[in-house]
Amino acid sequence: MSFQAYLDKIEEKTGLTPRQLVEQARERGFEGPSVKAGAIADWLKADYDLGRGHAMALVHVIKNGPKISTKHVGTTGVHRDDSDTLWLDGKATKPTA
Repeated sequence: MSFQAYLDKIEEKTGLTPRQLVEQARERGFEGPSVKAGAIADWLKADYDLGRGHAMALVHVIKNGPKISTKHVGTTGVHRDDSDTLWLDGKATKPTA
């Protein structure tokens, strides 16, 4: 599953865009690289019943922003992404390539 696919599934499950969840995380004090991933994952599990894999995808965005490694961009594997920048504003507003 691509990084973006994880975020899209999170939106389906929670009804919130990744950007809305990032904002909630900031309001709770979960911001920046020093925040503990486990604390964020625990919050996402308790409030949204997100599993570890989905939570960790969002943890990356909360801690590091929407940029991801180019390792899988443009590849043909199952973990490929179309871009090194994740779309956080919801599937319905995502521009098509």
